Amino acid sequence: MSNERRVVVTGLGATTPLGGTVPETWEAILAGRSGARSLDNDWPEVYGLPVSFGASIHTPPENVLEKVEIRRMDPNAQYALIASREAWADAGEPAVEPERLGVAIGTGIGGVWTLLAQWDNLRERGARRVFPLAVPMLMPNSASGNVSLAFGARAGAHTTVSACASGAEAMGFAAEMIRSGRADVVIAGGAEAAMHPLPFAGFAAMQALSTRNDDPARASRPYDTGRDGFVLGEGAAVIVLEAEEHARARGARIYAVLAGLGMSADAYHIAAPEPEGAGASRAMVEAVQSAGLTAADIAHINAHATSTPVGDVAESNAIRRAFGDATDGMCVSATKSMTGHLLGAAGALESVLTILSIHHRVAPATINLDELDPEIHLDVVHGEHRALPSGDLAALNNSFGFGGHNVALTITSA
Repeated sequence: MSNERRVVVTGLGATTPLGGTVPETWEAILAGRSGARSLDNDWPEVYGLPVSFGASIHTPPENVLEKVEIRRMDPNAQYALIASREAWADAGEPAVEPERLGVAIGTGIGGVWTLLAQWDNLRERGARRVFPLAVPMLMPNSASGNVSLAFGARAGAHTTVSACASGAEAMGFAAEMIRSGRADVVIAGGAEAAMHPLPFAGFAAMQALSTRNDDPARASRPYDTGRDGFVLGEGAAVIVLEAEEHARARGARIYAVLAGLGMSADAYHIAAPEPEGAGASRAMVEAVQSAGLTAADIAHINAHATSTPVGDVAESNAIRRAFGDATDGMCVSATKSMTGHLLGAAGALESVLTILSIHHRVAPATINLDELDPEIHLDVVHGEHRALPSGDLAALNNSFGFGGHNVALTITSA
C-alpha cells in the first residue's frame, strides 16, 4: 500500500455531543469536558429504562439545516450532511469532476427513528398514513446517498455497516477508492442517530450501559476500576480525503496522511470481544505494516476504549499482543470518556481526533480515570494532555464492533 497513491486529509467536519463543529468539539476535548447529560424527556419513566442519561447531540439539526431537509431525512442522514458540508468547506471546496468524487459514510444502525416512527404510524393510523419517503429515509445507505446528491459525487456512494467500526471502515474504504484510481477525492466518515428508547433498552438489557444516573459527566471512565459500561452518544464525523498529487496541485492545506488500514474479524462471539485480542491485534499490525512502518514508529493510539469492563481489558491485551515491548513507547488516549460512544460514528469521530492530535502534536487526556485497572498495561494519558514529538509522527486509531469487526487506521504527519 505504501507504494501506491498517498491519501491525504484536507477537510474535517463533525457534529457531536461536545459541539456543532470540529473546532467546538476539539476545544471541548482540550478542556476535558464531558458531553454526557441527563435526558430531557420522560423515557425512563414511560418505558422503565434503567438509564436516564446519554451524550446527545450538542447542536440540533434544526439550527443548521433547511426545513425541507429535516423533513426528508432521518436524523442519521441529517448529521452526516451537516458534517460533510463542514468538511467540504474546510477543504476549500475542491474542484473535482463528479465522476472523480466519491462518498463513503458508515453507520451501525441507520434510520432507527424513521423506522420506528413509521411503524407507529402504520399500527395506529393505517398504511395510507405512512410517509412516502419512509424507505429512503430509514435505509442504512440514506446518509451516503444524501451526501452524494448534495455534492454531485458520481464515483460511488458507499455504506459500510460494521457496528461500531463502521465509520473507520468507511474511511479505509474511501482511501482504497483513491489508491485504486477510482476517485481523486472522497467524502468519508460515519453517522449515527440512535438516541431512541429502543436502543437504550436493548443495550441496557445487555448490561452494556453505565447506570451512573446521578453523575452523567463522570459515567464514561475507560480503564478505571469503577467503570460500569459505555455512555450512548450520537453525531457524525466526516473527512475529505484526496490523492496527494490532487491536493498539492490545488495548494490545499493537508492535515495528515491516511497511511495504513488493517481489518480483521474475531469469529468468536456476536457481541463479546475475543479476550486475548487475537483479531484486533492482527488489524493493528496490518495497519502499521501497510503504512510501511514498524511498531516503534507509532507514538500515539486513540483507543476504542468504550468503558466496559471486558472490552477495555481485551483491547489492552490486543495492543500488547500486537506491539510487545514497543507498546511502552505509545501513549494512549480514550476520548470516549468525553464524547460518549457514537456507535457507527465513533470510529469516524476518533479518526478526526487522531488527525487533530497529529496535526497539533498533542495527545488528549482521558478524563474520569481515578484508579487505573491493574489489568490495563498501557501508558494511558490522563490528568494532563501529552505533547507528541516533533518530526515524522504516526498514530493509530482503533475501532471494534459487535460481530467481531476490527478496524485500525494509521495516520501520519504530512
